[in-house]
Amino acid sequence: MSALLNVSGLDCFYGEVQVLHGLELALHKGEVLCLMGRNGAGKTTTLKAIMGLVRPRSGSIVMNGPENGPSGSTELTELAAHEVPKRGIGYVPQGRRLFAEMTVRENLEIGLNTRRKGTDTLESVLDLFPLLRERLKQQSGTLSGGEQQMLAMARALCLEPQILLLDEPTEGLMPSMIQKIRETVLALRHRGVSTILVEQRAEAVLALADRVTFIENGHSRETVAIAELKADPSALRRYVGIG
Repeated sequence: MSALLNVSGLDCFYGEVQVLHGLELALHKGEVLCLMGRNGAGKTTTLKAIMGLVRPRSGSIVMNGPENGPSGSTELTELAAHEVPKRGIGYVPQGRRLFAEMTVRENLEIGLNTRRKGTDTLESVLDLFPLLRERLKQQSGTLSGGEQQMLAMARALCLEPQILLLDEPTEGLMPSMIQKIRETVLALRHRGVSTILVEQRAEAVLALADRVTFIENGHSRETVAIAELKADPSALRRYVGIG
Protein backbone atom coordinates (compact mmCIF):
# COMPACT_ATOMS: atom_id res chain seq x y z
CA MET A 1 0.00 0.00 0.00
CA SER A 2 1.42 3.38 -1.01
CA ALA A 3 1.71 6.08 1.63
CA LEU A 4 -0.63 9.05 1.60
CA LEU A 5 2.43 11.33 1.64
CA ASN A 6 5.95 10.40 0.51
CA VAL A 7 8.91 12.70 1.12
CA SER A 8 12.13 11.54 -0.50
CA GLY A 9 15.61 12.94 -1.02
CA LEU A 10 14.68 16.38 0.29
CA ASP A 11 17.45 19.00 0.29
CA CYS A 12 16.50 22.42 1.69
CA PHE A 13 18.59 25.51 2.28
CA TYR A 14 18.32 28.88 4.01
CA GLY A 15 20.51 30.98 1.78
CA GLU A 16 23.66 28.92 1.31
CA VAL A 17 23.20 26.96 4.55
CA GLN A 18 21.84 23.47 3.96
CA VAL A 19 19.23 22.50 6.57
CA LEU A 20 17.78 19.24 5.21
CA HIS A 21 19.98 16.55 3.69
CA GLY A 22 18.18 13.93 1.61
CA LEU A 23 15.35 13.74 4.15
CA GLU A 24 12.90 10.83 3.83
CA LEU A 25 9.56 10.12 5.49
CA ALA A 26 6.24 8.45 4.72
CA LEU A 27 2.82 9.17 6.21
CA HIS A 28 0.02 6.61 5.97
CA LYS A 29 -3.74 7.20 6.07
CA GLY A 30 -5.12 7.70 9.56
CA GLU A 31 -1.64 7.66 11.08
CA VAL A 32 -0.04 9.97 13.63
CA LEU A 33 3.62 10.31 12.68
CA CYS A 34 5.77 12.25 15.12
CA LEU A 35 8.97 14.06 14.14
CA MET A 36 11.46 14.24 17.00
CA GLY A 37 14.94 15.66 17.29
CA ARG A 38 16.92 18.31 19.08
CA ASN A 39 16.34 22.02 18.48
CA GLY A 40 17.59 22.99 15.03
CA ALA A 41 17.41 19.43 13.69
CA GLY A 42 15.16 20.43 10.77
CA LYS A 43 11.69 19.42 12.00
CA THR A 44 9.98 22.75 11.35
CA THR A 45 11.75 23.13 8.01
CA THR A 46 10.34 19.74 6.99
CA LEU A 47 6.79 20.96 7.65
CA LYS A 48 7.45 24.23 5.83
CA ALA A 49 8.81 22.32 2.83
CA ILE A 50 5.65 20.20 2.66
CA MET A 51 3.57 23.41 2.71
CA GLY A 52 5.70 25.04 -0.02
CA LEU A 53 6.95 27.74 2.35
CA VAL A 54 10.54 26.56 1.90
CA ARG A 55 11.37 25.50 -1.65
CA PRO A 56 13.53 22.35 -1.87
CA ARG A 57 16.54 22.46 -4.17
CA SER A 58 16.07 18.76 -4.82
CA GLY A 59 13.86 15.90 -3.75
CA SER A 60 10.20 14.99 -3.99
CA ILE A 61 7.04 15.45 -1.90
CA VAL A 62 4.22 13.35 -3.35
CA MET A 63 0.65 13.24 -2.08
CA ASN A 64 -1.28 10.15 -3.18
CA GLY A 65 -4.99 9.45 -3.33
CA PRO A 66 -8.07 9.71 -5.56
CA GLU A 67 -8.40 13.47 -5.03
CA ASN A 68 -5.14 13.97 -6.92
CA GLY A 69 -6.50 13.64 -10.43
CA PRO A 70 -6.21 10.84 -13.00
CA SER A 71 -2.66 9.93 -11.97
CA GLY A 72 -3.68 9.55 -8.33
CA SER A 73 -0.70 11.60 -7.15
CA THR A 74 0.48 15.20 -6.94
CA GLU A 75 4.06 16.45 -6.74
CA LEU A 76 3.68 19.17 -4.13
CA THR A 77 7.04 20.79 -4.89
CA GLU A 78 5.58 21.88 -8.24
CA LEU A 79 2.74 23.83 -6.60
CA ALA A 80 2.73 27.41 -5.37
CA ALA A 81 2.47 27.64 -1.57
CA HIS A 82 -1.13 28.92 -1.66
CA GLU A 83 -2.18 25.85 -3.69
CA VAL A 84 -0.96 23.29 -1.13
CA PRO A 85 -3.79 23.82 1.42
CA LYS A 86 -6.30 23.41 -1.40
CA ARG A 87 -5.02 19.84 -1.82
CA GLY A 88 -6.22 19.10 1.71
CA ILE A 89 -3.19 19.80 3.88
CA GLY A 90 -3.77 21.87 7.03
CA TYR A 91 -0.87 23.52 8.87
CA VAL A 92 -0.72 24.81 12.44
CA PRO A 93 2.65 26.55 12.76
CA GLN A 94 4.56 27.11 15.96
CA GLY A 95 3.28 30.37 17.42
CA ARG A 96 -0.22 29.86 15.94
CA ARG A 97 -0.18 32.92 13.56
CA LEU A 98 -3.81 33.94 14.08
CA PHE A 99 -5.29 37.22 12.86
CA ALA A 100 -5.44 38.79 16.32
CA GLU A 101 -7.71 41.70 15.36
CA MET A 102 -10.30 39.39 13.78
CA THR A 103 -12.97 37.50 15.66
CA VAL A 104 -12.89 33.76 16.20
CA ARG A 105 -15.54 33.34 13.51
CA GLU A 106 -13.61 35.45 11.00
CA ASN A 107 -10.47 33.36 11.55
CA LEU A 108 -12.47 30.18 10.99
CA GLU A 109 -14.03 31.60 7.83
CA ILE A 110 -10.56 32.06 6.36
CA GLY A 111 -10.07 28.31 6.72
CA LEU A 112 -13.50 27.53 5.31
CA ASN A 113 -12.96 29.74 2.26
CA THR A 114 -9.67 28.05 1.34
CA ARG A 115 -11.52 24.96 0.07
CA ARG A 116 -15.00 26.50 -0.14
CA LYS A 117 -16.42 24.64 2.82
CA GLY A 118 -19.64 25.69 4.52
CA THR A 119 -21.78 25.51 7.64
CA ASP A 120 -21.67 21.73 7.98
CA THR A 121 -17.88 21.79 8.14
CA LEU A 122 -17.89 24.64 10.65
CA GLU A 123 -20.34 22.80 12.89
CA SER A 124 -18.26 19.63 12.73
CA VAL A 125 -15.15 21.57 13.74
CA LEU A 126 -16.94 23.36 16.57
CA ASP A 127 -18.12 20.00 17.88
CA LEU A 128 -14.43 19.21 18.45
CA PHE A 129 -13.87 22.58 20.16
CA PRO A 130 -17.13 23.50 21.95
CA LEU A 131 -15.36 26.28 23.86
CA LEU A 132 -14.87 28.15 20.59
CA ARG A 133 -18.60 28.06 19.93
CA GLU A 134 -19.01 30.34 22.95
CA ARG A 135 -16.26 32.67 21.67
CA LEU A 136 -17.25 33.18 18.03
CA LYS A 137 -17.70 36.95 18.38
CA GLN A 138 -14.62 37.43 20.55
CA GLN A 139 -11.47 39.02 19.15
CA SER A 140 -8.86 36.29 18.69
CA GLY A 141 -6.08 38.27 20.33
CA THR A 142 -7.99 38.31 23.63
CA LEU A 143 -8.12 34.50 23.92
CA SER A 144 -5.86 32.60 26.30
CA GLY A 145 -2.84 30.76 24.87
CA GLY A 146 -4.65 27.43 25.01
CA GLU A 147 -7.75 28.87 23.37
CA GLN A 148 -5.64 30.40 20.62
CA GLN A 149 -4.04 27.00 19.98
CA MET A 150 -7.49 25.45 19.72
CA LEU A 151 -8.51 28.17 17.25
CA ALA A 152 -5.40 27.63 15.14
CA MET A 153 -6.19 23.90 14.96
CA ALA A 154 -9.86 24.57 14.26
CA ARG A 155 -8.98 26.97 11.42
CA ALA A 156 -6.78 24.30 9.83
CA LEU A 157 -9.54 21.71 10.22
CA CYS A 158 -11.99 23.98 8.38
CA LEU A 159 -10.15 22.83 5.23
CA GLU A 160 -11.43 19.30 5.92
CA PRO A 161 -7.81 18.20 5.49
CA GLN A 162 -6.60 14.73 4.70
CA ILE A 163 -3.30 15.67 6.32
CA LEU A 164 -2.72 17.91 9.34
CA LEU A 165 0.73 19.29 10.22
CA LEU A 166 1.15 20.38 13.86
CA ASP A 167 4.30 22.15 15.01
CA GLU A 168 4.79 21.99 18.81
CA PRO A 169 1.05 22.33 19.54
CA THR A 170 1.38 21.80 23.32
CA GLU A 171 4.24 24.24 23.87
CA GLY A 172 3.63 26.53 26.83
CA LEU A 173 0.13 25.23 27.61
CA MET A 174 -1.34 24.16 30.92
CA PRO A 175 -1.96 20.41 31.41
CA SER A 176 -5.73 20.61 30.81
CA MET A 177 -5.19 22.25 27.41
CA ILE A 178 -2.46 19.76 26.52
CA GLN A 179 -4.88 16.93 27.26
CA LYS A 180 -7.57 18.55 25.08
CA ILE A 181 -5.17 18.80 22.14
CA ARG A 182 -4.16 15.15 22.57
CA GLU A 183 -7.82 14.13 22.61
CA THR A 184 -8.42 16.15 19.44
CA VAL A 185 -5.56 14.48 17.56
CA LEU A 186 -6.91 11.05 18.55
CA ALA A 187 -10.43 12.05 17.47
CA LEU A 188 -9.06 13.17 14.11
CA ARG A 189 -7.33 9.82 13.66
CA HIS A 190 -10.71 8.13 14.11
CA ARG A 191 -12.03 10.41 11.37
CA GLY A 192 -9.25 9.22 9.05
CA VAL A 193 -7.12 12.37 9.21
CA SER A 194 -3.38 11.72 9.00
CA THR A 195 -1.19 13.88 11.24
CA ILE A 196 2.48 14.82 11.25
CA LEU A 197 3.26 16.08 14.73
CA VAL A 198 6.41 17.88 15.83
CA GLU A 199 6.62 17.33 19.57
CA GLN A 200 9.33 17.30 22.22
CA ARG A 201 7.37 15.80 25.10
CA ALA A 202 8.08 12.09 25.21
CA GLU A 203 4.95 11.32 27.20
CA ALA A 204 2.77 13.05 24.59
CA VAL A 205 4.47 11.19 21.76
CA LEU A 206 4.16 7.79 23.41
CA ALA A 207 0.46 8.42 24.05
CA LEU A 208 -0.37 9.66 20.55
CA ALA A 209 1.97 8.51 17.82
CA ASP A 210 1.90 5.37 15.68
CA ARG A 211 5.50 5.89 14.55
CA VAL A 212 8.32 8.32 15.24
CA THR A 213 10.82 9.60 12.68
CA PHE A 214 13.98 10.88 14.35
CA ILE A 215 15.70 13.79 12.62
CA GLU A 216 19.29 14.73 13.37
CA ASN A 217 21.20 17.56 11.67
CA GLY A 218 18.71 17.57 8.79
CA HIS A 219 18.90 13.80 8.22
CA SER A 220 16.05 11.38 8.89
CA ARG A 221 18.01 8.81 10.89
CA GLU A 222 15.40 6.17 11.65
CA THR A 223 11.67 5.57 11.96
CA VAL A 224 10.47 3.50 14.90
CA ALA A 225 7.03 2.04 15.65
CA ILE A 226 5.69 3.29 18.96
CA ALA A 227 5.50 -0.22 20.45
CA GLU A 228 9.21 -0.68 19.74
CA LEU A 229 10.01 2.70 21.25
CA LYS A 230 8.11 1.91 24.43
CA ALA A 231 9.98 -1.40 24.72
CA ASP A 232 13.35 0.21 24.00
CA PRO A 233 13.49 4.01 24.47
CA SER A 234 17.19 4.23 23.60
CA ALA A 235 16.40 6.24 20.44
CA LEU A 236 14.89 8.97 22.62
CA ARG A 237 18.15 9.26 24.50
CA ARG A 238 20.21 9.10 21.32
CA TYR A 239 18.37 11.73 19.28
CA VAL A 240 16.55 13.89 21.80
CA GLY A 241 18.49 13.41 25.02
CA ILE A 242 15.48 12.15 27.02
CA GLY A 243 14.01 8.82 28.03
